[in-house]
Amino acid sequence: MVSNAFSLAQRQCTEAFRHVAELEKQILYGFLFAGVVIWIITTIVRRRNITPHRPSSPDPEKPSTKKTNTLKAPERQPGVWKPVGFKRPDPVPLLDWDVHKSEPLPYRPFRHGPYHITMGLRTMQWDDWIELDNHYLRFHADKARRIKEREEKCCHTAPEAMDGAIELLEELCDYLPRRYPTLFRATPTGIHNLATNETFNITQRPLPEDPMTTSARLIQDDLAIMFEKPDGQYYLLAGAILLAGFWRLSDKLGMPLSEIHTSGDVPGFKSKLEKGMMNFFRRVQPQNPVLRNNYFLQVDDSLPWSTSIGSEDADETSEAIGWNTAEKNKAIEHHYFRSERQSLRRLPRSGGVVFTIRTYFEPVTKIVKEPGVPGRLASAVRSWGDDVAKYKGRERYGDVLLEFLDREHRRQVEEGVVGVDEGESSQYPF
Repeated sequence: MVSNAFSLAQRQCTEAFRHVAELEKQILYGFLFAGVVIWIITTIVRRRNITPHRPSSPDPEKPSTKKTNTLKAPERQPGVWKPVGFKRPDPVPLLDWDVHKSEPLPYRPFRHGPYHITMGLRTMQWDDWIELDNHYLRFHADKARRIKEREEKCCHTAPEAMDGAIELLEELCDYLPRRYPTLFRATPTGIHNLATNETFNITQRPLPEDPMTTSARLIQDDLAIMFEKPDGQYYLLAGAILLAGFWRLSDKLGMPLSEIHTSGDVPGFKSKLEKGMMNFFRRVQPQNPVLRNNYFLQVDDSLPWSTSIGSEDADETSEAIGWNTAEKNKAIEHHYFRSERQSLRRLPRSGGVVFTIRTYFEPVTKIVKEPGVPGRLASAVRSWGDDVAKYKGRERYGDVLLEFLDREHRRQVEEGVVGVDEGESSQYPF
């Protein structure tokens, strides 16, 4: 009896231990499963937080079909701006940038037709605010000469815009030594240019020259700052326009944004651009900088002012300035491709909206050597509407230009560089 009882107890204990072991295994598997689920959920959340979806840049020559609410209108009275605490992120330094060797970016902001009139804005990365290249010393020399000869016509800051102009100068003196340490060095009172051996003190008062003039000496871009007044319009109150080619600061200074464009007969401004442009200026915030590109053809080799359209000192209201004065059908060697890269950002302290206007200027005979460019440019030029063609002066150079582009396109097709019906082979605006 005792032996049987002992055997029964032993079996019961074994069975109990087996049940316990089975339960422990189930609990362990349960924890493992829960851990895997938690890890998967955490990974997904982290990836969404680290790499948010970013839409691709819009095609600036095609009308957008999407609506965006990325720029919410601030709750403020027109003409009133309260400084905000936003600070531009420090740029990644370009340690191998060389004033003699770093090539300009090949902006080719045109597409096969049809041509659409749009603002063509795309997001700007803060690292890329100012672009410099191995044309820097030429631009610097041209600017220095024009400042000496024409500063009062090309550089000006209205009294009410002085704080914004100084803020822009301070921004450049902070950004440039960080982005281009092989060209600029920060000093306790400002900035030193290593290539030209110039030092600028931006802390003394009064400043030795207009802050817009000093800013213009530092970079290859022209500069303009728009400020909102109580009527809700944005006015050009500060600028350094030294290499614009086709327009003069003295003609536009003090004008509201709309008048600047209507006085220049910008195609489609009233019907297609004005409303969107006014909304953009009203809504743009310091943390949302944007870029746009445009292009023109020019029939002379003068970067600062296109001499073919008349004297820079001619009266704007006379017929002595404009495409009507340009010699018709000059040889292709006189045709130049002129492209602008414009950045727009709002200054956080003053609220001014800054334009940087960087011009790229190359012979047409040079850019047509690039694959696909002759056919694409010919299609773009042919697709201009009458108003755009008049604005860009096509009647004065179109015959010679298009004949040359068509010939170069045929050559690229025959050599197998491009197909007969080649599509877009590059990422806009390159």
